[in-house]
Amino acid sequence: MERLEGIIIKGVGGLYSVETPAGVIACKARGIFRKDGVKPLVGDRVEVTVDGTGSAVSKIFERKNALNRPPVANIDRLVIISGAVSPAPGTLIIDRLTAACEKNGIEPVVAFSKCDLADVSRFAEIYRKAGFRSFVYSAVTGEGLDAFADVFDGGVSALTGNSGAGKSTLMNVLFPELQLETGDVSKKLGRGRHTTRAVELFRVGNGYIADTPGFSSLDLDGSGFIRRTELAECFSDFAPYRDRCRFTGCSHTAEKGCEVLRAVADGEICQSRHESYKLMYEEAKAVPDWMLDKKK
Repeated sequence: MERLEGIIIKGVGGLYSVETPAGVIACKARGIFRKDGVKPLVGDRVEVTVDGTGSAVSKIFERKNALNRPPVANIDRLVIISGAVSPAPGTLIIDRLTAACEKNGIEPVVAFSKCDLADVSRFAEIYRKAGFRSFVYSAVTGEGLDAFADVFDGGVSALTGNSGAGKSTLMNVLFPELQLETGDVSKKLGRGRHTTRAVELFRVGNGYIADTPGFSSLDLDGSGFIRRTELAECFSDFAPYRDRCRFTGCSHTAEKGCEVLRAVADGEICQSRHESYKLMYEEAKAVPDWMLDKKK
């Protein structure tokens, strides 16, 4: 019997493609996973056993994180792409994603496409100020593309963004070997507007890329919510201030003596970031903890 370690790059109908030092091996998962209620995910680091009866995923190594939708594990960074127009950038959507990334140990990278059609530099500055890598680019003119030189180097990257934001166009420019079709259908990924597709990792240089569905279907947290008691920790730009509030247990929404509110008023924290935080806090406050526990 031979044991090999590798990464699951595709999984369809209980059959998994695992990239190993010996090549890509097609195999099924051992029945013990079903018994334990565990399902291998694309991105899982696994052990494969190969013997006279075939190949099987025999062990799943500890996950760094796991997305619920789409089902993929061990994401190192999420590149959030927002178009300059049609629709215009929405900071609340982006802030939901950056918060979920921070909760799950994923680096958020924010990119604004189609800068040849509108000036989106002020949006990029919001996220640079918050401490994230943030880019403005045009796949048409080539402006800003050099900044992506090391974004996808190493680890597993996922992309997300509204339909038409330019995910496939960006990948075509940076990695033409993927041959992604823009518009309604991507033949390489098997994706159309109303087509359910399997998640698949593609090797690019020293890393992998997983294309993902749009903003609304991305679920990093499993339950879909971040508890209100955890939310401030998912806004890293609040970190220098949140422990300096006058009162313990400060929600950073309206309290007197709140250092976060002072920083917002003084322009040290962007107003739009705090507005998103307050909306997310009110949403989280409306969901009882027992309901969140039940969803896990």
